[in-house]
Amino acid sequence: MNTRTGIDHGAHHITGATGYIGGDALFELMRRHAEDYQVAVLVRNSDKGAQVASQYPGVRLVYGDLDSTDILEREAKEANVVLHCAHADHVGAAEALTKGLASHGSENPGYLIHTSGTGILMFADMERQSYGESSSKVYDDWDGIEEVTSLPDFAPHRNVDKIILGSSASGVKPAIVCPPAIYGQGRGPGNQRSHQVPELSRCTLQKGHGIQVGAGKAYWTNVHVQDLSDVFVSLVEAAAVGGGQASWGNEGYYFTENGEHVWGDIAQIVATAAHKQGFIPSADVQTLPNKEIDEVCSHGSLLWGANSRCRAIRARKLLSWSPKGRSLEQETPDTVTQEADLRGLIKHHAAKVVGEV
Repeated sequence: MNTRTGIDHGAHHITGATGYIGGDALFELMRRHAEDYQVAVLVRNSDKGAQVASQYPGVRLVYGDLDSTDILEREAKEANVVLHCAHADHVGAAEALTKGLASHGSENPGYLIHTSGTGILMFADMERQSYGESSSKVYDDWDGIEEVTSLPDFAPHRNVDKIILGSSASGVKPAIVCPPAIYGQGRGPGNQRSHQVPELSRCTLQKGHGIQVGAGKAYWTNVHVQDLSDVFVSLVEAAAVGGGQASWGNEGYYFTENGEHVWGDIAQIVATAAHKQGFIPSADVQTLPNKEIDEVCSHGSLLWGANSRCRAIRARKLLSWSPKGRSLEQETPDTVTQEADLRGLIKHHAAKVVGEV
C-alpha cells in the first residue's frame, strides 16, 4: 500500500528529515521502502530541501516549520502515517498533527509516531536537586507501562506526551518512541551528530581535562542511532498494515535502550581517548560546579548528572527488535576524534603539505 509519511523538521538540533534522529530514520525508511511508500518531508527552507532532494529525489518537499500549524494539520489529514521526529516539546505542532490525523475517522485511522526522550525520567533528581549521584529506580515499558504513562506533569516532555497519548480519544492511533542517550554516526541528509557524548567530548577538549557532574555516579541508558531507526521503521511498517502487532494508544510507549552507562565512566573514556590522541595533557577527570558545567554546555548538569534508567521490553516483545550497534564505550573514542576534527585540532594532509603544523 502507499503510505505518505510526514517527517517534520524544526529549528532545534533534534529535528526531522535533516536532523540527527529523523534523518537516520528517513535513511532506513527509504532503504527498505523507497518503492513502497509515498514520502513527504517538512523542511524550513530551500537549503534544507536541497539536502533532502539530493539524497532522495523522489521525496515530496513541504516548506514550513513547526509553527506552520495549518500546513501540519493539512499534511496530517493527507497522511496515513506521521513520523514526528522534530521536537519533543512543541505543543502547537503536536496539537496540529493530532487534529489533522483525527479527521480520518475510525474506519481509516491515522497513525502518529512521536519522538519523546528519556529525559522525562530525570524529574525525581530535578525535584530534589540531586546531580551526579546514582539512583536504583528503573522504569520499564511493559509491566510498568501505567507508571510510565502517568508521570508527574512537571516532568520534561510530559506535556506533549499527554497530547499524543490523549489523541487516541479522537480516533488517532498514537505511539511514542522514547530514546535515551543516542550515539553513533547518523546517515541522514543533514546533521549526523548526536548531542550528549559529543558535547561531553567538546567540553573536555575545551577545558583541557575530563569533566563530570558531582561524583559522576548518575546512570543513563543508551542506544545506537541505527538501532533506534529500526524501531521507527518497524512501527511505520506496522502502521502501514493497520497496526500490526504493535501497541498503540495508552500502551503505545516504547523505550529504546540497549544497555546503560555511568556518566563518570564515560567521562573517563572521553578523557583517556583525548589524552591518547594528544589533545589534552592528561587523562584526569575533574568535578566542576554545576553552574560551570551549564556554562560550557546548556543543561549539562542534567544531561550528565541526573539519572534516567529504563528497560526497553515492548519493542523487543512486539517488534522483534534486536539491536546490533557497537556499544557506547566502543564508539566514544571515535566521537572524541570527530569532535577534535570539528574544532580544527586535527591537521589533514593538505595542511601538513603547506607547513601549517
